[in-house]
Amino acid sequence: MTYIKNNPTFKKRRKELRHNQTEAEKVFWSHVRDKKFCDLKFFRQYSIGPYILDFYSPAVKIAVELDGGQHNNCDSREYDAERSEYLKAQGIDVMRFWNHDLLQDIQAVLAKLETRVTPLIRVTPPLSPS
Repeated sequence: MTYIKNNPTFKKRRKELRHNQTEAEKVFWSHVRDKKFCDLKFFRQYSIGPYILDFYSPAVKIAVELDGGQHNNCDSREYDAERSEYLKAQGIDVMRFWNHDLLQDIQAVLAKLETRVTPLIRVTPPLSPS
């Protein structure tokens, strides 16, 4: 069986990543966990195909990647571009933020994210009276 989402093969690695979060990941998670952000459910270390995403909200198909300095070399940029193209083919939009930017101004990061997700949030129409 082929797993597109949360392949059991990656379960141990996803758990390790959740237990060894960067400071930026801890800060971001504190703002989006438990539907605190736009009432959206986010998952940490969620795998799609061969990739493990930092954060993912399936309701709006948005992946949030928090990047440290290691993402600023040529090989990493190529890998990240490949990864983003794969996710885009799965209908997932990827937003990338530098750890430094997030730690300096989390509100600016959340504002950019809100701008992107607001049009994607499905509003359930109220029930019509009988």
